[in-house]
Amino acid sequence: MSPLPELNLNLGISNNQDFPFYDGGEAGVMIHADSGLRKHTVSLMISDKEAGEIIMKIGEKEITVPTYKLTITDNKTKETKAYQVIRDTLSFARTKTRKSFLSFFGFRRFDRTSYLYDTIAFEPMLEDMQKFDISRHRKLSQDMLIYEFESNDEKLLLFAGDINGFAKPEYIDKYFMVVDKDNGKSFIADILYREKFLKLTPVVELTIIKRKKVPKNFEYDDTGSLKKLIYL
Repeated sequence: MSPLPELNLNLGISNNQDFPFYDGGEAGVMIHADSGLRKHTVSLMISDKEAGEIIMKIGEKEITVPTYKLTITDNKTKETKAYQVIRDTLSFARTKTRKSFLSFFGFRRFDRTSYLYDTIAFEPMLEDMQKFDISRHRKLSQDMLIYEFESNDEKLLLFAGDINGFAKPEYIDKYFMVVDKDNGKSFIADILYREKFLKLTPVVELTIIKRKKVPKNFEYDDTGSLKKLIYL
């Protein structure tokens, strides 16, 4: 195996949020800057195709939410891996009760109650896909990773970690949540592996594929199973 090429790196310290690799931390954060302007890119793509489902807690109820394929690669290792991501942000709207004919006689045990959730979903407006560039370097803790992206003054966030413990920043309206069997840790490990291999804080870009059918409401039964999707 041939040795890895040497990169022309300079070490710097910055707590300036305008610096390309600012990580949102305190003064004294060590960063790598490539004086040769040699850049490596980690590319993330959120598909329009459903990949599975995940059970998540909203309020006091656990419900089943569809997930979509998320692929990650970089322009050096060329390795591509697939994960899943939640595209829809759900909030409880109201209940709906369908009465059986026995309700007329006072027997309500056969009535069926559904739970309706509204959704806020980000979709590219003008094209079939939209690319976002990282607006600040990732925020990382032991079990959580956050990327913030921006495109034409639109800001959004990609989160990996415990989805039931996620707290949305006030200045972010649109976000996506990575899901895997390890509460996002597989995805985080993948990112850290690529950063270590590249030996440089990479540029990160996110591409979102527009869905042909966008959900407006989700309807669930008493068990939290999805009964029906209502589309825009």
